[in-house]
Amino acid sequence: MRPSLTEKQKKLFDYLKQTIRETGSAPSLRAAAARLDISHAAVAQTLKTLEEKNYLQRQGKYSRTLHIFDDAGETDPGPGQKRIPVVGRITAGLPIYASQEWEDSILVDAGIYPGQHLFALRVQGHSMKNAGIHDQDIAICRPRQYAQNKEIVVALVHNEEATVKRFFLHPDFVELRPENPDFKSQTYKFDEILIQGKVIGILRTPQGMDQE
Repeated sequence: MRPSLTEKQKKLFDYLKQTIRETGSAPSLRAAAARLDISHAAVAQTLKTLEEKNYLQRQGKYSRTLHIFDDAGETDPGPGQKRIPVVGRITAGLPIYASQEWEDSILVDAGIYPGQHLFALRVQGHSMKNAGIHDQDIAICRPRQYAQNKEIVVALVHNEEATVKRFFLHPDFVELRPENPDFKSQTYKFDEILIQGKVIGILRTPQGMDQE
């Protein structure tokens, strides 16, 4: 639990948070000092204290870029952003156990990813590389319990293993097709899989960039 703030510290913190949300950037020390009617040195010292108490982080000693943390100690969403959970890990090769616990959360552009209850999954494996999905990429998903042909989906297999594949519906079975010739399609009875969501975007990690 973070240390509590004094009245003066909270006043500066609330002012910074409001200004960043309204304008997209932090005010200068001079502007903050004028707005709160305190000295330039007092603003600088309070900023240092807020950072030590884990309420914000400065990007470089002389940068005006500030990362404001919320009550959970995570970066507070800025204008046009939203936070979505990273739900465990998921495979893009051989299925692995589908974790139901959040391992992290990420900030995404709310304009690019509209809607509620989005979730993210960290990809493992190389079976979807020809669709531009690489090992360690983060797949942004919209929860859904159905799929259309050729969509890339998150599927729960046998109620315990999750995988990212391209979906194809056949008269008597479901096909989950990889996007890599080194991997074979897998087929399942209708009651053997549960669609969890549709992949609507990919966030590339440094590891994924190395694979391009």
